[in-house]
Amino acid sequence: MSSEISENSFDSAAFLKNLTTRPGIYTMLNNKGEIIYIGKAKNLKNRVSSYFKKQTASIKQQVMVTKVAAIEVTITHTEGEALLLECQQIKRHKPRYNICLRDDKSFPYVFLSSEQDFPQITIHRGAKNKKGRYFGPYPSSGAVRESLKLLQRLFPIRQCDDAFYSNRTRPCLQYQIERCSAPCVGLIDKKDYALDVESTVMFLEGKGSLLIDQLIVNMETAAATLDFEQAAGFRDQIARLRSVLEKHFVHGEKGDVDIIACASKGNVACVQVFFIRNGQHLGNKVFFPKVADEYDPAAILQAFISQYYFDKPVPFEFIVSH
Repeated sequence: MSSEISENSFDSAAFLKNLTTRPGIYTMLNNKGEIIYIGKAKNLKNRVSSYFKKQTASIKQQVMVTKVAAIEVTITHTEGEALLLECQQIKRHKPRYNICLRDDKSFPYVFLSSEQDFPQITIHRGAKNKKGRYFGPYPSSGAVRESLKLLQRLFPIRQCDDAFYSNRTRPCLQYQIERCSAPCVGLIDKKDYALDVESTVMFLEGKGSLLIDQLIVNMETAAATLDFEQAAGFRDQIARLRSVLEKHFVHGEKGDVDIIACASKGNVACVQVFFIRNGQHLGNKVFFPKVADEYDPAAILQAFISQYYFDKPVPFEFIVSH
């Protein structure tokens, strides 16, 4: 250890003497030129100085600075700009002493097309270059598939791809099990199919109560015109929808909320995120950030939130455990 310290001897006093007090990020490198830590600061001089003061630096920080051979700084206009740059650089370089997240795939969405007479609903991941509506994001592909299964039971919109749809001469199994209304062979007209599409959109937008009220009106109208078969269909749809809302909607949460909890022990950290969109619980996801040393959960959550949501949609509200 002593030889490494002398090899990495860094004249902190000389460096700090001319260091700016403006906001920015600081990058610490070892004697091999490898980045070992990246941080941000509202005041670069004050923040970097704290690492070299034994009375304020933690044991972990004191160990880390013994490996520092050079420090590079990048000045930014604001602290917020420094935060974005820090996140970008941490995700790119994954320094040893930073709390780092593993690369995560893009969020999956529920996609409802808009170009066809009989729109398709399906899972979508990647660039949003198709014309239609995107609902989500969902924590995983499994969560999207569960939602699509749920939607099939409520509103039988087709989920097949266009190639399969265009080449049908008779209804497929999905029609037989009442999971699709078979628009491919003309067993439903555009007007009735459009009503199912409208109901699907309302459900995905979190307007379940309003949707039930609308279906009740439709049921009463059908009964008044003596179309009892259609009225019975609306009645069953209302019953299924009420059952779903009781299980999947989070009472009291009308907006977009992510609930984030963290636990850590030694060099192992676990973060779990519960995703709520439009009052619906879309599922949860577990993460294991890379940590070189023991960190308290609050520090892990601070790093997790800034890095994870750097290039992802941010909910209206966060509820955190620390």
